[in-house]
Amino acid sequence: MRSLFPLLWATLLLGCTPAQPPRWGEGGAGLALGAAHWSRQDAGDVELRPDGHVLVDGDLVFVIDRVGRVTDDDYEPFAVLLPDGQLVGTDDTYLGRLGVTNASPPGSVEAWLAVMPDGQVVYFDADGQRSSGGVWRGCTGAVLRSCTLVTQLLAMQHYRSPRFGVGVGVGVGVGVGF
Repeated sequence: MRSLFPLLWATLLLGCTPAQPPRWGEGGAGLALGAAHWSRQDAGDVELRPDGHVLVDGDLVFVIDRVGRVTDDDYEPFAVLLPDGQLVGTDDTYLGRLGVTNASPPGSVEAWLAVMPDGQVVYFDADGQRSSGGVWRGCTGAVLRSCTLVTQLLAMQHYRSPRFGVGVGVGVGVGVGF
């Protein structure tokens, strides 16, 4: 009976860990990585490194790889960008959709942000009004979609809007609750 307790405990612990995003093993959409820097107006600067590390004010917040996988700052699976543009998190949590230069939040088909070819970040509110979110430098060519992904993930941390039916939590990593 004593030998059964550790096995039961291990099973319970493994049962509580979130399921990896779909296609985690093989990855999703191909991404190009490069050195890029986002100067945000109302928040800390963001750095995308060629190795996929994403830092805010010098602190690692997540890591992306060349096949669309995203890990949190503890290198645990968090999300994957699928080839069709869907961003899906652990336990099949839908995190929005990405094009090359724009993204929509969960529960909406309309873009809420865009990263323009010149690096300007533009946010769209429910009425279609635009606001500036700073400027990316180094997001040219194929790296532009990676910058859009980073922008989407960080926007998910900071926006709380009943319009989208999403509650966004900030803690360890990026979290979205419904």
